[in-house]
Formats: sequence, structure tokens, C-alpha cells
Amino acid sequence: MDYDVVVAGGGPVGLMLACELRLGGARVAVLERLTEVNPTIKGGAITTPSAEALYRRGMLPALAEVQRQTMDRYQAFMREQNGEDGGGGAGQGLGIVGHFAGIMLRADLVDRTEPGLGDAGPASEIAFVAQQDIERLLGGRADELGVDMRRGVALTGFDADDEAVTVRTSHGAIRAGWLVGCDGGRSAVRKLAGFEFPGTEPEITCHQAVVEMTGAEDLKIGWTATDTGVCAYGPMPGRVVTVEFDGPPADRDAPVTTEDLQARLRRVSGVDITITQVQTATRFTDHARQVTDYRKGRVLLAGDAAHVHSAFGSQGLSLGIGDAMNLGWKLAAVIAGRAPEGLLDTYTAERHPVGAWVLDWTRSQVAAMRPDPQSRALREIVSDLAGTVAGTTYLTARLNGGGVRYELPGEHPLTGRSTPDLELTDGGRLADHLHGGRALLLDLTDDPELRALAAGYAGRVDTLTAGCPSRPELAAVLVRPDGFTAWAADAGAKAPTAGLTEALEEWFGVPEGAVTPG
Repeated sequence: MDYDVVVAGGGPVGLMLACELRLGGARVAVLERLTEVNPTIKGGAITTPSAEALYRRGMLPALAEVQRQTMDRYQAFMREQNGEDGGGGAGQGLGIVGHFAGIMLRADLVDRTEPGLGDAGPASEIAFVAQQDIERLLGGRADELGVDMRRGVALTGFDADDEAVTVRTSHGAIRAGWLVGCDGGRSAVRKLAGFEFPGTEPEITCHQAVVEMTGAEDLKIGWTATDTGVCAYGPMPGRVVTVEFDGPPADRDAPVTTEDLQARLRRVSGVDITITQVQTATRFTDHARQVTDYRKGRVLLAGDAAHVHSAFGSQGLSLGIGDAMNLGWKLAAVIAGRAPEGLLDTYTAERHPVGAWVLDWTRSQVAAMRPDPQSRALREIVSDLAGTVAGTTYLTARLNGGGVRYELPGEHPLTGRSTPDLELTDGGRLADHLHGGRALLLDLTDDPELRALAAGYAGRVDTLTAGCPSRPELAAVLVRPDGFTAWAADAGAKAPTAGLTEALEEWFGVPEGAVTPG
């Protein structure tokens, strides 16, 4: 084998997956047809689960610095437009935490005690980091970890059998144990492998661009619903979005022209602006599709290759990062023989429901954007709900992705959820002990029986004995490499280690030295 895994696509999802595979010891090559990071404007924010994932790998300082620079630009734009200071600290952006169908969600109305909103530690302060910045940061990390990054190399085909995959590229063939398609919504891997890709057809045409224009003083900052659609202006200089319900574009690959963009912005906003220069522009639709299974033999999919939907809410990037975190450690463990191949079945089982949920939430936003009277009446109701603490908290928690729970064995409330970023008596936080990409058994009551059960998993499961004054009810937590809780126990339980042996074997195989039947 030339590599254990070939990853097709070197965007944030492909790079994140490659880094996770390298942490697990796999030899990885990433094929990216572009020679440099695509400058076309894309998502400008990430959700807390993505920030958590990067935080757990030691990247929080870099994220915080990028966000600081972004917020400086945002607030300068707001001062220039209307003299306001933008409001809110860096972590809360311009006083908002996001939007649902262009309906702004105010930061001061969010109840942070809601599960998934108040237990992510410093990661909860990170949101405003653009997709290109994520890609650059992960590109540097991939280099540090020894990922073979091949830019300017396109996948042209492949042949897969029970033993390996031979990947054909524009620069020759590569033989690997596995192929993962992270090559976007028009994935060549998905098409060539024949994955089923059902879903709903598009009904809108959207444009997003950064432009220079005159007449912008009459444009409203933020999102505005009009009789002809929805448009947005800001929060960075020259950034505009138009949403029109005139069906999908006749040719999605046709260049976005200045004339067409200007006409659409005038039509939707009702403002007679003149675009003098287009710095970057793209169009997208609301077609929503998802493969029925994320794996076919030795070929797997992640990110937009597995699911596509509209960009509203900036959920696509974060959904893909979650796929990469879930798949990376599992595939690396199978390759290294630390776990049986059946572990990969849990990838689709856990991530497919999350993807389906995101598709429905993007569909619901389109429904609340339609300009017909029925939809506008619905929009008014949603706007009223978004003006309450309960409504904003609900929408923020769901859009933020913090409510994800995998259906794992066990009755403890933490099982299957992203583990809270516990403050520990060793002076650190939980995330500080997850940088290496291994599982962690956190012993909070100094229980030698717990540590004895994990002794046979050296190199697979780290152990740490520490206290957690803020959660005195917890006795122990088994944290998977992706940060999700595989098992937990409370202090004072009659059988504090019950279920731990089963959880260790379920996720990390048999312990070292164990005698297996046959």
C-alpha cells in the first residue's frame, strides 16, 4: 500500500479528517485539485461543536486570534455605517449569536444553562471564524502531523475491491486501504461509487458576494425580508446576499456577472445601488440531499459529499467537521487493528441522523423566507418567538448543534453527548487532555478499580485522576477521542464501574493480554 487512506478533497473537512487519521497513526494522502485555498466567499462562522473539536486539538489560541481580527473588521464597519460600536464582546459578535431564516437571534436573550450552550468552556466564545481561515489553520496542522498534501492533483477514478482501493489521479495511480470522499457537494467519489443520494429539489437562487458599490447608504444592515425575497448587507464591508424564489439557476457553473448581481440586489432590496467592482461572488440553491449510507465497502463519504443543503445558518462546515471527528479515530483504529471493522458501522448510525436533522432545519428556514402571504405570516410568528428568552434559546441551541446525542448504551445523562469541558483540580480543563486524539478515562474519585479496568488499554485510552469541584456528583467519565461520552458514573452509585468493561470493549477492542475465544 502507498497509504492507509486517500482523502479526496483538501477543504476543511478533508484536512480535519486527515489530521485525525494521522493522530491515530494512519498514513494519509490528501488530493486537492486546487493549488491554493479557494478565495470565493463562503461560510463566515462556525458552531460551538466545531470550535470544541478544534479546541480539543489545541487550536483555541489560533481560533481566538482569527476571531479577534474578524471582530475588529466587523465593528469598524458598524462604526462607519452608523456610529455604533457593534456591541458585545468578541465571543458574542455584534450582539447576536446567529440567525434563523435571516431573523436575528440576540445574545442577551440566550439562556446559557441550556444543554450544549453553557458547558463547552472557552470554545463557546468562538463563532466568527471564516471557512478559509479554518482551512488555512488545518492546512498548517496537517503539515505538522505529516499529512501528504497533494495540491493540484485531481481524482479521476478508482477501483475498489475487498482488500484495497486503487485511486487514479491526474498525476498517476495510488494504492491505499481506504478512500474517503470529502470532495464537496458535486463529489466525484460519491458519483463514481454509486451512492444513493435522495432529497428535495431546489426552489431558490441565492447569491453571496463582496462588492464595492455606490448607493449603499440606503441598504439596511443585517437581513431584510421584502416583497420579492430576502437580502442581507454586512457585517463586513461590501458583503451582500440575495435570496430569490424564482427557481434554481439555469446554469450553476456560469460566472456571476456584475450586471446580474446588481439587478438582483436592486430587485430584492428596492435600493438603486450601483456595483462598481466584484471582489468575490458565488451562487447557491436550497437543494437538500443525503446519501443513504456513508460507507460502501472501502469507500466512505464525509461533509458535503455525503449531504448538501442551503448555506443558511452556517451549518454545513460544522456538520462536516463533526463527520471528520467521528470517522477519523474509528477508521484509524480499524487500520491499526485496535478495533474490528464493524466499528465503522457506527459512523453512519451516529452521523446520518444529525445530517438529516440539519437538512430539515435548512428546509424550514427556506419556508420562513418565502414571500407569499402564508409564509410571511409564519415568519412573523417565528420573529415573535425569537424575541423571547425561550424562543431564542431553543433556536440557538438547535442551530448551534449543541443538542446532538448519539444513541449509545447506558442510562447516564452524559452518555452519547459531547462531554462538558470540566474544570479539573490539576489546573487544567478536560480539553487540555484530549490534544493527542486518544480516549480518556477521567477518574474523579481516585478509584483504583476504574484504573485497573483501563490498564489493558494503554496507548488507546489515557487515564487521569483529578477532582472536579463544579460537578461533585460525577465519579468518572469515559471520553471517546471525538469528545463524546462513551460511559459515565455518578458518585455514590452502588456499582460505580458497572458497564465500563463493556464500553471499553465496544469502542476500543479487547484489552492487551486478553484471551479471545478460538
